[in-house]
Amino acid sequence: MRNTKPEARRRGTPDFQLLILTLLLVGFGVIMVFSASSSVALLNKENNFDSLYFVKRQAAFAVLGLFIMLVAMNIKMEKYKKLFVPLFFITILLLVIVLFTGSLNGAKSWFRFGSIGFQPTELAKISIILYLSALIVKKGERFRDLRTGYIPVTVIVGFVAGLIMLQPDLGSCFILVATSGLIIYVGGASVKHITASIVLLVLGASIVFGIGSLFEGDSGGAVEQAAATQNYKIGRFQAFLNPMKYKQGVGYNLVQSLQAIGEGGISGSGFGKGIIKLHYLPNSFNDFIFSVIGEEFGFIGTAIFLMLYLYLIWRGMLVALRCRDPFGTLVGTGIMGLIAIQAFINIGGVTQTIPITGVTLPFISFGGSSLLVTMFSMGIMLSISRENSKPAVQERTTGVAIRSEVPNRFQARRTKRYR
Repeated sequence: MRNTKPEARRRGTPDFQLLILTLLLVGFGVIMVFSASSSVALLNKENNFDSLYFVKRQAAFAVLGLFIMLVAMNIKMEKYKKLFVPLFFITILLLVIVLFTGSLNGAKSWFRFGSIGFQPTELAKISIILYLSALIVKKGERFRDLRTGYIPVTVIVGFVAGLIMLQPDLGSCFILVATSGLIIYVGGASVKHITASIVLLVLGASIVFGIGSLFEGDSGGAVEQAAATQNYKIGRFQAFLNPMKYKQGVGYNLVQSLQAIGEGGISGSGFGKGIIKLHYLPNSFNDFIFSVIGEEFGFIGTAIFLMLYLYLIWRGMLVALRCRDPFGTLVGTGIMGLIAIQAFINIGGVTQTIPITGVTLPFISFGGSSLLVTMFSMGIMLSISRENSKPAVQERTTGVAIRSEVPNRFQARRTKRYR
């Protein structure tokens, strides 16, 4: 009788299209940070009058991010199912501690280590994706039940979103809630439960804005500060509706952004030849870097850039939908949804499509926390793609190798459908 010995199942290769697209966008981001920041850094004493100050930091974060991405790519999905619990609780701890740190630009969102800053909100985005995905898979059919499934999940999302709003960071809070909503929907939640949650969210936000407006005329310390914060948020809506009316105040950034994009025309002014970034447009290498792309590369260059972005998102969604593990599908959908939502909010804000919220453009904007977490997320996507391309299970017999596939009819139909 022949002895059979099953061979350990090897991991497949990563999706090279996804990997190459990620590297292209990160590389393009480093180039654009140089173009958008060199003139500002050259004339700033805090940056040692070094025109390469910001680009050197961004390049260093890109290299570190590449290492993190490669490590994440080689971690099996089974490990991420165990990693989500400690990562989530570390994130909650950091979100609480950061509230007791000093404020920067009116927000308590950063830990400062000398000249290096870390924003725990960025870590919260990937943590909530992993946590919700694992929780929904664990609950299974019970997730559709309102009391034991849906409400506990939404309470977790609301708690994390509340900690972010205390900083305050409206843009990141909206991104986290929208991404969580996508995962909850894909996870099989009842549409009527989701609709009810959206209605309650809108009503709650309206009440908060309404109460804030009552304090406008009060001149007492903490109340006056709260009113100023509230008025600033309202000012962004006013600038969105009529930026020219407020071009000397809250609408200044948006007016300069639109002017930069308009100056680009069809073919752009050329790389490094933009004018608006020269001390006219604040945060040109961060929140408004898309405006610099529009001015220097014009409609043609911007269209090519957006097509790369869209192809990355489409490719990532394809990887997620092909995954045989529901956990991998939810995580992959959440990550690509996060990138798509954040890119839309950034680009929509600087083009007057939606009000400005002050979030970075993934892969492109200057910022170590954002870039590192984004590349870590793409490492998880590449790990999912490796699970999808696992070689067939092999059974070795004496002198004969027999290849056999493990059938999965549902997955076969789903894979065929999205090819």
